[in-house]
Amino acid sequence: MKRVWAFDIGASNGRLMLNAFDGEKMHQEEIYRFSNQPVYVTGNYYWDILNIFTEMKKAMQISIQKGYNKVESMGIDTWGVDFGLLSNTGELLANPYSYRNTKNAEGMERVLEKISSAELFARTGVETASINTIFQLYGIKQYYPELLDKADTLLLTPNLLAYLFSGEKNNEFTISSTTQLLAAGEMKWEKLILEVLEIPADLLAPIKKTLTIVGETLPSINNELQMDPVKVINVAGHDTACAVAALPLEDDQSVFMSCGTWVLIGVPVDYPVTTSDAYDWGFTNEATIDGKYRLQKNNMGMWLLQQCRVIWEREGISTDFEKENMLFQKSASFRSFINPDDSRFFSPENMVKEIQVYCQETAQPVPETRGEIIRCILESLAMKYCWVIKRLEKLTGKRVTRIHMGGGAIRNTNLCQLTADATNREVVAGPVEASSIGNAIGQWIALGEIQNIQEARKIVKHSFSVKHYHPAAQLEWKEAYQRFVHYVE
Repeated sequence: MKRVWAFDIGASNGRLMLNAFDGEKMHQEEIYRFSNQPVYVTGNYYWDILNIFTEMKKAMQISIQKGYNKVESMGIDTWGVDFGLLSNTGELLANPYSYRNTKNAEGMERVLEKISSAELFARTGVETASINTIFQLYGIKQYYPELLDKADTLLLTPNLLAYLFSGEKNNEFTISSTTQLLAAGEMKWEKLILEVLEIPADLLAPIKKTLTIVGETLPSINNELQMDPVKVINVAGHDTACAVAALPLEDDQSVFMSCGTWVLIGVPVDYPVTTSDAYDWGFTNEATIDGKYRLQKNNMGMWLLQQCRVIWEREGISTDFEKENMLFQKSASFRSFINPDDSRFFSPENMVKEIQVYCQETAQPVPETRGEIIRCILESLAMKYCWVIKRLEKLTGKRVTRIHMGGGAIRNTNLCQLTADATNREVVAGPVEASSIGNAIGQWIALGEIQNIQEARKIVKHSFSVKHYHPAAQLEWKEAYQRFVHYVE
C-alpha cells in the first residue's frame, strides 16, 4: 500500500497525517500534532517559521520510527495570505509577520489612498481585508523599507516551507489567489497594482500550477532524517482549497463550509464573480484544486471561543468540550447576540470582556457565565452563516439544499446542529480532517494514482464517515434571526 505525508498547518496548530491508498479506499493516521501560535514581540505579531520547520522534521522522524520509511511524497497546506522574504542568496531575512499584525490596517489605509477597494476587487476578485498580502507588503514598505530593499523573493507560507525542504522557489496557484495581487481569472500577478504601489513584480516568485511535482527533499534533510529522497508536491497550498477538495459535494446546490479558526462558506464556480452585490456583501474569489474558483465569504470561526478559553485558563478555570457542552445546554437560548466579524473581536486583549462590552453597548443582556458566553458565541456564528448562505443564493440564483461542513471545528456538535437550525438546511459534517485529506488527494492525483477530483470525492465518500444534522424549532429561529440581523446590517 502506497503512502504520502500530508502536512496541514493551521493558524493554531499543525499536524502530519499519513495517508495510505489501496486503490479503492484511503486510510489516514495522525502521526504528530503541534501547537502553532503567533508570537508578539517588539510591537509585532510574527510566525515562528523555524519552529514550524523543526516540528515538521520531528513529525517525519516519528513517522519513520513507526516504520513508515517508504513514503511516495509530501505536500504542505497552510492558512492564506502570509509570507516570508528571502535574500538574493536564499536566506530568510526575518520571521514572517502574522496577518493579525496591527500595522496591516495602516498598510490598507495607505493603499486605498492610491487605488480604490472597488477597483482592487474588480481586478483581483478578492475582498479587501487588512489581512491580505497586498496590505501586509505595503505596511512593510512604509515601516520597514530596508527589509524590502534586501528582499529578492517573496514566498507564501506553504511554499516557503516547501522551499526549506526542497530548495525550490515558486508560489502555488490556490495560495496565490489569497493575496489580492493575482489577476482575476488568470494565473499571473496583477502588474498594474504592483506598479501603483511601487513593488517590483519580480519580488513575487512565479506562480506554479497546483498538482505538480516541484522537486525532492534536499540531501541535508535526507541525511538528517536518514531517509530516501521524497517528492515534494505542490498540493493546493491553501488549506481551504484542500478542505473543499475533500468534501463530498454532490451537486451545484450544495454549499461548503471549511471550519476551523475561520469558517469559509461558499460554492464552486468556473470563473470569479465580481458583481457589485458580491463586492458590497464582502465575498471573495479564490482558486480551487482543479484550476477553477470558489465564491466564498471569510467568516469568524472558533477563534472567538479559543480566545475565551485562553482567558478562562489564565483565571485557573479548566475547560473541555464536555464541560462546555453541559454549560451550553444549561444556558437560555437567544439571550444575546454579537456580530462575530466585528473588528473588535479580531485581536482583543480579553475576548470575554469584549463580548460583554459589545452586548452592553447594544442594550442586550450581558452574558456573565461561561455557558451564556459560549451560547452567545455559537448562536451568533450560526446566525451569521445563515446570513451568508442567503446571499450566496442571491449571487448564484440557486437554492441551497445541503451544507457540507468539514474541518476540526465540526467536532463541536453544537455548532453543527445550530448551523442546521439557523439555516433550515440539512448539514452533512465530515470528514473532520478535510484539509489533510484534500492535501493527500492532490498528491495522489499528481502521482497518477487518482484520475481527477471527481474520482477523488467518490473515494473520500467511501473512505470516511460523515454525520447528518437536521433542522429543528424553525419558528423560534426565524424570530431570533430577525433580531440578529439588526447587528450585521
